[in-house]
Amino acid sequence: MKCTGKIILFWLAFSSILFAQSDIPGSKDHPLITRYPGMVIEWTDVQNYDQYKIATGPVTGYRHIDDWLPVAGNVTRIYYSLAGTRSVTEVYFNYLKAIKKAGFEVLAKRVHKSRNVSKEIGGRGWLGVYFNENPYPTSKSISLLDGSATVGGSCFLAGKLSRKSGTVFVAISGTQYKDDRVLFMVDIIEQEAVEDDLIFVDANAMLSEIKANGKIALYGIYFDTGKATLKPESKPTLDEIAKLLKQNPEIALHVVGHTDSQGGFEMNMQLSRNRGAAVVKSLKQNYGIGKNRLVGHGVGPLCPAATNSSEKGRSKNRRVELVVK
Repeated sequence: MKCTGKIILFWLAFSSILFAQSDIPGSKDHPLITRYPGMVIEWTDVQNYDQYKIATGPVTGYRHIDDWLPVAGNVTRIYYSLAGTRSVTEVYFNYLKAIKKAGFEVLAKRVHKSRNVSKEIGGRGWLGVYFNENPYPTSKSISLLDGSATVGGSCFLAGKLSRKSGTVFVAISGTQYKDDRVLFMVDIIEQEAVEDDLIFVDANAMLSEIKANGKIALYGIYFDTGKATLKPESKPTLDEIAKLLKQNPEIALHVVGHTDSQGGFEMNMQLSRNRGAAVVKSLKQNYGIGKNRLVGHGVGPLCPAATNSSEKGRSKNRRVELVVK
């Protein structure tokens, strides 16, 4: 995705400090986020499309975290080192202040002064589980999870920014490698917006499509990534579904959730079922639609409307279909 504007996440009074000129050849900061002064890029990777998982809860079992937010899009990963007297805590709070100032919603945050933290967000053990799901190449001498047994300090910070051009996620992890060296991994995931012409369908159009084909695919029902809670932006489409049903009392519907193929199969199957059920619940509770007229289902990624190899195709696969009973 091309960046349409520059959002500077970093804010610091000492912005006049010059960056070290020893980055690896060909590397650069991401245009949406600057580095802490003095940081050096030791590794970077850019993927036009990849999957990523942001953890938002603690370790709950052996190398296991329950709460994940699966995202996908253009993924940029930058590994920085910082020599000198700055601590991981100081750098963490600068990043935290910066993403808040830039308008990001904070999804997860925690900093620890001790290295003997395993289960809490941002702890050393927690980071080990996190990077098991979002691995970096072991051949690149990335020492983020290493360090002296006497040196402490680690952190994690994740944020989300919604833009017209798409949603941006940042995930920032840091550790105190030595007394005089701090390491940070900054990951940026950029999602493209869904095409505008796929969004709104009124009751008359729904009825026409249902009469012609026995079903209709809707793209104006919105959920947060990886969740089944209806967003407020879904109301215009829900209003039209309710209008359709009230004007046509003979119609009964299967409400079928669909996902793209990103993420685990069983997770997508359950997610699609939960989303279908959420739409049914809203129509019954908020619009008074009879309980015998709607049944929720989910088929996950099993009935794609387009290819899953591009974001444009995946956006068509993430939908809710109304199917005549």
